[in-house]
Amino acid sequence: MGTRTEQVVAGTKANDILLRDFTSQFRSGYKRVFPSGDGGKRSGKGYLLPDYFSDYEKQIREMEIRPDDIWVASYPKTGTTWTQEMVWCIGNDLDFERAKSIVLPLRFPFIDLSCLFNFPDGPKAGLDSPLFEFLKDSVKYTVDKESPRYIKTHLPWELLPEQIKTKKAKVIYVARNPKDTCVSYYHHSRLIEGYRGSFEDFIELFLQDTVTYSPFWDHLLSYWEHRDDSNVLFLKYEEMKKDLPSVIRKVSTFMGKKQLNDEDMKTLCHHLSFESMKSNGSVNYEFAVDKTQNLGLSEGDQHFMRKGKVNSWKEEISPEVAERFDAWIENNLNGLNLHAESSFMKWVAGKI
Repeated sequence: MGTRTEQVVAGTKANDILLRDFTSQFRSGYKRVFPSGDGGKRSGKGYLLPDYFSDYEKQIREMEIRPDDIWVASYPKTGTTWTQEMVWCIGNDLDFERAKSIVLPLRFPFIDLSCLFNFPDGPKAGLDSPLFEFLKDSVKYTVDKESPRYIKTHLPWELLPEQIKTKKAKVIYVARNPKDTCVSYYHHSRLIEGYRGSFEDFIELFLQDTVTYSPFWDHLLSYWEHRDDSNVLFLKYEEMKKDLPSVIRKVSTFMGKKQLNDEDMKTLCHHLSFESMKSNGSVNYEFAVDKTQNLGLSEGDQHFMRKGKVNSWKEEISPEVAERFDAWIENNLNGLNLHAESSFMKWVAGKI
């Protein structure tokens, strides 16, 4: 499946904000990417991606898929890191020593990272050699990894490698209510993606489907439509926060792994707790925000892992803006045949 692209140019409020406040020496511009055969199927807007996606699109689309690949896919800031660590630990028989000794991006590489950032002089050679190789070309690093490969992506279903549809590698998608997603994405963008604008302007970008990997609903629904496929598992962040052991059991079954005994379940849940993850140097991405590493991406003084709460949007989004979100949710879901699923509707509205 090929694509067509359209360059994002100034002229609308959202595009003006994007090009003014969300470009840098690492990201010069953006395109709308329209998968073939998808026109009008959902929003018809095309996925917003940095210009560099075009440099790697063919490699990703034609990537050789292995049947034992495990993919974790998501829209940004929906619980991806948490899900990755859970999946890796289950798949590697709770090898916590190895999990803590190798940073997550090397165990579970983010294949489309190189589509997001262009290092003008290349990543700093002073970094550990494997990390340097990953940052230099995340696609090649991922493709070349030994099996079984654990792979992270934020790409929508339509932009995944073509062979995923035929070789049936396992795909685990994690979703989160859009209000919490937006708030978390704003803080992440300020910290590590070079966004210089206000929270209000970021909300405008989010609601106008003008942040990277948007439209939010097209992305989520591209996987939701495959939730009954034998090789796809659809998870919700809120479900993980409410009953993590139940989700671990579901993932273990999906991955063909034996169920954990009570002691191992308790140990894994502790390893995956927010407090443990935040202090774990293998997964907390402090290497990415630590200015001594001189990656040049971080602009703030926060941490990659902030709160890890459900409905924390209520602390930052005003009632008036929440009403705007609710109208946006209703407008995007109108006519999508999801209204009968009341739990889904409550979840996306941030009410459960």
